[in-house]
Amino acid sequence: TIPCLLSLWSEWSDCSVTCGKGMRTRQRMLKSAAELGDCNEELEQAEKCMLPECPIDCELTEWSQWSECNTSCGKGHMIRTRMIKIEPQFGGTACPETVQRTKCRVRKCLRGPGMEKRRWKEAR
Repeated sequence: TIPCLLSLWSEWSDCSVTCGKGMRTRQRMLKSAAELGDCNEELEQAEKCMLPECPIDCELTEWSQWSECNTSCGKGHMIRTRMIKIEPQFGGTACPETVQRTKCRVRKCLRGPGMEKRRWKEAR
């Protein structure tokens, strides 16, 4: 029997992904059929390909509720926080702030020599 005639393999295709794990293929063509019987040669091949890891961006939880004011009177501050669920990897977007602070003001503090006068006025 005369074997079937095949073209040379084509170049490998580009990887099917732009990052991470994918596949690539190459083909060849049947030039002429075998004189006796079928041509059982493979006409396409596939193989795994690996490109640099895909970037993974930072991922955060939602903000917590604001804390209570840190003072019982006068000026103070409150904070709220959020946690990092996924750290950035392979050039992914960095994490933004995880703690925020804001000013708060509770009723005026009573102190000093005028305090007795105020109490006396309130008693009247």
